[in-house]
Amino acid sequence: MKKAIIILSGLLLSVNVFSQSRINNGFWRAVLERRDGKQIVFNIRSATEKGNTVLYVKNASEEMRLSDVTFHGDSVFFNMPVFESGFRAKIVSPDSLNGFWIRASVSRNIVLPFTATQKNPKRFALTNGNAHSNLSGKWAISFGANSEPAIGNFIQHQNKITGSVLTPTGDDRYLEGVVSGDSVRLSGFDGIHALLYVAKINGKNLDGTLYSGAASKEKFTAVFNDTATLPNTSAMYVKKGENGHLHFRFKDLNGNDVSINDERFENKVVVIDIMGSWCPNCMDETAFLSDFYNKQKEKNVEIIGLCYELTTDFERSKNSIEKFKKRFNVQYPLLITGVSVAEPEPARTEKTLPQLTSIKMFPTTIILDKTGKVRKIDTGFEGPATGEYYMKYVQEFNETIDTLLKE
Repeated sequence: MKKAIIILSGLLLSVNVFSQSRINNGFWRAVLERRDGKQIVFNIRSATEKGNTVLYVKNASEEMRLSDVTFHGDSVFFNMPVFESGFRAKIVSPDSLNGFWIRASVSRNIVLPFTATQKNPKRFALTNGNAHSNLSGKWAISFGANSEPAIGNFIQHQNKITGSVLTPTGDDRYLEGVVSGDSVRLSGFDGIHALLYVAKINGKNLDGTLYSGAASKEKFTAVFNDTATLPNTSAMYVKKGENGHLHFRFKDLNGNDVSINDERFENKVVVIDIMGSWCPNCMDETAFLSDFYNKQKEKNVEIIGLCYELTTDFERSKNSIEKFKKRFNVQYPLLITGVSVAEPEPARTEKTLPQLTSIKMFPTTIILDKTGKVRKIDTGFEGPATGEYYMKYVQEFNETIDTLLKE
């Protein structure tokens, strides 16, 4: 019997080693196939670390590490490190995958066909030859018939272009692509964002289309403008007649009640992060706030994350939020509001923070002084992909906290 167990263990070990080596290490060209035939392209890097296969989703300077990689027979499954998002693929050969990307939403999953190959890992081919223009700088963008404003902030080296697109509600994070002849293509994928920008270049003007997710499609135009700015259409304020103090109590991930009036937060500067584990800009802000808190928590500063999730299911919300907590080493409380982000703005605000006007966007940051009074509200977050916008945000955030600590 012992001999049989030893032989079986050896066979299982052999199967596991075999499975872990089923795909080659190196760079891949990954493609999400939209229903209209458009392809959203990104890159993957596979590697072996401590005997296990790990993957990195690569966009411009960012590499998102995926350690949740499992092999089953002729298939490989890998999940994004945050978000309810992952891949299920058949291993066609050690350098070729064919399967699906599955992303959870409020009511049903979004599913798109997925392929990946190492045979030609370049993101985009130079189909029109070398670039005729250099698009580095800021572009004032107008989306759709309503001319919704945005700013494209790009850096181009020869044919390669990187950057991001900022809107009043956030940024597209890391975009990467090529300028070829008189055309530009940029794409990005982070587990939620799945974006493809295609445009024709006419001097200091762009005329193009944004393809987003499974089916969204929107025309845009852009004009080079290094002084472009955005309106604050999502501003949030303390309601008239309120004294500027908030009153809330929600469950933490262990089911314990946490209140803003708890002793832990008395006589401290408190940062309240209105967020959701489905939100890519919230991921960037959580990374920033967690790093800030872990360095500054001894200086009478506290942070609370208020999570508005896809559904009101506590366990589903908890599982998704815990990925954020683990990924970014979050040491401050993350509270489940029990209110779905799908609820209308006035309703979700009235149920959670009735002292404030409507929560219009995620993330939103509320900063309280040592008396518990709201002193500043920042809607949106310009992440590290936005360059100077991110540096300005960090500088202003630090200055605000320093000022309030001195009071």
